Amino acid sequence: MPQPGPFDWSVSTAADQIAHLRSLSGEAFREALCAYDWCLLPEPVLGWAMAQREIDLCSALAVFFNGEPARFNYMPKSHVPGDLRGVARVLDNICLRINSGFYLVYPGQSPRCQAKLSTWLTYQQADRSEGRRGRWMLDERILAPMLQNDLRLPPDLAPVKAARPSLWRDLLSPIIGLGVDRDILKYKEPR
Repeated sequence: MPQPGPFDWSVSTAADQIAHLRSLSGEAFREALCAYDWCLLPEPVLGWAMAQREIDLCSALAVFFNGEPARFNYMPKSHVPGDLRGVARVLDNICLRINSGFYLVYPGQSPRCQAKLSTWLTYQQADRSEGRRGRWMLDERILAPMLQNDLRLPPDLAPVKAARPSLWRDLLSPIIGLGVDRDILKYKEPR
């Protein structure tokens, strides 16, 4: 039986693209989103994908900047061309999720869009000092742990967890996995 070729994003429907994304592992899922072409179907596909809990803050920022938010940042919502309003809505949702802390920082990761993020934050600070405001203001308090690399542990302090089988751990595992691991937090220095 012949192996299927690579997925062709340009000729697939939104349902096919979402089905393909669902079939990917966590890392491949994030890579696919970071490489997604915003000229395709960003509203249904990225709208769904960016609401998934597998997305980390660095990946969310990469997807956000791939959508070229600067082109709409100072434009009133009513002036956004009709065919691009879906793109602006997806950017709105990503920014809201970033600022609410929905996307977690994975320890040891740095943003792949560091230059764009630095430029954005510089302009944002200049706007603030001049009394202006763009459509998307990224909350520096949310970005601080990633930018300052607060969650990276030195290799000699990295915890090695031994899984202890227990009925309680099995029953509570869906809840345990939602927060930051206490073993990681105990190495973070207090401010």
